[in-house]
Amino acid sequence: DAIDRVIGGLEKKNKIISKEEKEVIAYHEAGHAICGWFLEHAYPLLKVTIVPRGTAALGYAQYTPKEQYLYTIEQLTDQMCMTLGGRAAEQIFFGKISTGASNDLQQITRMAYSMVTTYGMNDKIGNISFYDPSQENAFQKPFSEETGKIIDEEVRKMIDAAYRRTLDLLTLKKAEVEKLAKELLDKEVLHKSDVEALIGRRPYEEEKVVSLETEEKTAEQKTSEVSETSEDSEASVTSETTANSSFDASQNPTTT
Repeated sequence: DAIDRVIGGLEKKNKIISKEEKEVIAYHEAGHAICGWFLEHAYPLLKVTIVPRGTAALGYAQYTPKEQYLYTIEQLTDQMCMTLGGRAAEQIFFGKISTGASNDLQQITRMAYSMVTTYGMNDKIGNISFYDPSQENAFQKPFSEETGKIIDEEVRKMIDAAYRRTLDLLTLKKAEVEKLAKELLDKEVLHKSDVEALIGRRPYEEEKVVSLETEEKTAEQKTSEVSETSEDSEASVTSETTANSSFDASQNPTTT
């Protein structure tokens, strides 16, 4: 509950929300959660709730970001799609959109402009960065009006493409969104284990687990081989044994 208070503010038990609005919030948050569940580079879901908190939060999804300092275009695009999941779910299930995606739109707009103007992640603009920390408060932009128009167009294209991709994903996973939204309306708070029980394990996380298990087995096998080699080496010349033991220890994953 302490983490919830930090992220979303105090719980507003006296906030009256109509049945229709609560349904929109549930599908909005379910859209975020499903996108995060089925996009490879999105952060794993920890919890999703439609309990209103603070002055503005009517619901939110909580994720577990990993320690990461470098991001690829694919990773940022998946994050963008996940952020657009709420609005896309509203469009699919109600045929109209609400103001609930205001903060989401701010986030993706900042992200898209950074990709185009700071990180050189756009083919048309190229490997150019217009970001200059010393000119943050400068009145004049560091590019021409013509370039500014191109930047706006490329940002719009990037966001439109991400939104279409999000709509396609949620249309494909429509049953899962509906299942999650209905459970949210019933319980108001769902944790990762609840989502797994409803729609199964997260596919990409499952692959990572299998990969980790394979690596552990390989490490155990190598350790076993190292032990056998060391035992065989004891019967040989002392200098030869010392050389083999040193080499094997450096190859043993358990010693690093």
